[in-house]
Amino acid sequence: MKKSLNNKKQRRPYKKIDVFEEDEQHRIQRIKDEFVDGFQRLKNYKNAISIFGSSRLKPEDEHYKLAEKTAYLLGRSGYEIISGGGPGIMEAANKGAKKAKAVSIGLNIYIPTEQRSNPYVTTLLEFHYFFVRKVMFVRYAKAFVIFPGGYGTLDELFESINLMQTERSPKFPVILVGSRYWQGLLHWLMSTVLRRGCISKHDLSLFSLVDTPEDVVRTINAFYQKN
Repeated sequence: MKKSLNNKKQRRPYKKIDVFEEDEQHRIQRIKDEFVDGFQRLKNYKNAISIFGSSRLKPEDEHYKLAEKTAYLLGRSGYEIISGGGPGIMEAANKGAKKAKAVSIGLNIYIPTEQRSNPYVTTLLEFHYFFVRKVMFVRYAKAFVIFPGGYGTLDELFESINLMQTERSPKFPVILVGSRYWQGLLHWLMSTVLRRGCISKHDLSLFSLVDTPEDVVRTINAFYQKN
């Protein structure tokens, strides 16, 4: 795998949707194929944790190191680890899982920036459609652990709590890691969104905030012991 990742000639070229999907029938079939492949390959994982965060953070970043340790501790506790399969926090999650000899799953996405899977993924699935990939993150995860990130990370955060808020999915732990990073967002939710009546106080209980890998493991274990 490392050889193919480091060899530019072996990279799979990104193809725009309208180039290879000339009509709706082909598009529908490709969507179906991605769902079927994802369901078949992930159906046996019953104890997975999805870990999210920025693809731009480097190994020397404190949150990269926290993500790696978190995945390692979760892996040692018997959980499988799912990430987006790319660099940054995703790489850290897969690296920690592999170090713990746990299942290390990567759900890679084809995008114009040519995201390639990191070398610590042991089970790789690749998607063209973001919405199919997002279903896999939710369907097979017992918890979401969310490290500092950008638009993609925020998308996963708010979609997960919206699914629980609207009772489209059972309640499960959604854990933000890094109070210094998330405090501005939480302040805005409480001081503006809650105050304007756009969410309720209960909606703020759909996620938790921690600072250490040990707290992540304790939060997940406590939730399932209680439930």
